[in-house]
Amino acid sequence: MIVQTKHQPPPLAAHQARIERLERLFELLPPPGTHPDQCPDGTRLLKRLANAYAEAKNDTSRRRILQYDLRTLIEDERIEEANPGGRPLRYRRRKEQWRDQDAHVWNTALQQIRDLIADTVPRRDLNRLWERLLNDPDAVKLDARRLRVIPDTLRLQPVALKEAVLIEVITALAKGYALDVDYKKAEGDEQSALLHPQALIQRGPIPYLFALKNDEDEPVRLYALQRMTRAEAQPAIAARQAPAFDLEHAIEDGYADFGQGDWIELELRVRGYLARVLPDCPLSPDQQCTAEPEGADFKIRVRASVPSTGQLLRWLLGAGDNVEVVAPSELRRILASQAAKMAKLYGLEPL
Repeated sequence: MIVQTKHQPPPLAAHQARIERLERLFELLPPPGTHPDQCPDGTRLLKRLANAYAEAKNDTSRRRILQYDLRTLIEDERIEEANPGGRPLRYRRRKEQWRDQDAHVWNTALQQIRDLIADTVPRRDLNRLWERLLNDPDAVKLDARRLRVIPDTLRLQPVALKEAVLIEVITALAKGYALDVDYKKAEGDEQSALLHPQALIQRGPIPYLFALKNDEDEPVRLYALQRMTRAEAQPAIAARQAPAFDLEHAIEDGYADFGQGDWIELELRVRGYLARVLPDCPLSPDQQCTAEPEGADFKIRVRASVPSTGQLLRWLLGAGDNVEVVAPSELRRILASQAAKMAKLYGLEPL
């Protein structure tokens, strides 16, 4: 239970750090009208915000600082006690960010969203729209209680990273510094290198750094962050930029999935649930779908230009017998070989 007192909190961080902590606390609280039983108490908030109060000396200090932060938000009329006088006290937001804004502010924000939708929806770039709604403080904001983006594949647990390594990687990338690293290769060998960061991506459960290595002008390589055992940003050495590197193009060309940027003309015969999904969610902007002949084993034939990557191969294998690769012939051979190996694992002969 958080007991309200008039004690001032001990110095914990700079003014800006406290503002950020208050915003994190505010974002954790449910909207107005939430039933008290569904509102968090101080103990739960401390657990959720453990890092924000980590500099406090002990649990008593952390609780004192939290109650001071809660009192500040209450006095600012941003939050309220959901069960006044209850034990333990629970908290929720007092007002929504947008409902209490004047009409002009709301209309301006709404027009920005209309413009963003007009830009993203025709290009099927919904990720940008969701990111803006979740993260842009100047946009109509929908927090994680009202908007989530859920992957349609099995989610592996994220890799374990060294915090010091991640801090140095982000610092080097943000400030344009070179990065001195010790790196453990997949084969187990360890090496040191001076990397020149270009961009950072999160691919599935693993973050990767695009970087030039040592004095090389090419290629831009991918480095898995969990394999970095040490990293140190080098303020005295400016990171060299690869002239032809563009993150968006690298992703589109399949380099983020260890592809070679080779595009193929994919032709598939499709049935089952995918025959309903692919016409609405095409593999590429140039995808074409045609009906298969009456009585055929498959419903539609799909043609699309796509990068040849491991991601494509995994998707095709995951589709099972709902998809038959017609072309290119080399990809068809790879799928047939993989299917035969899988059947052998289970003691089956290919049908």
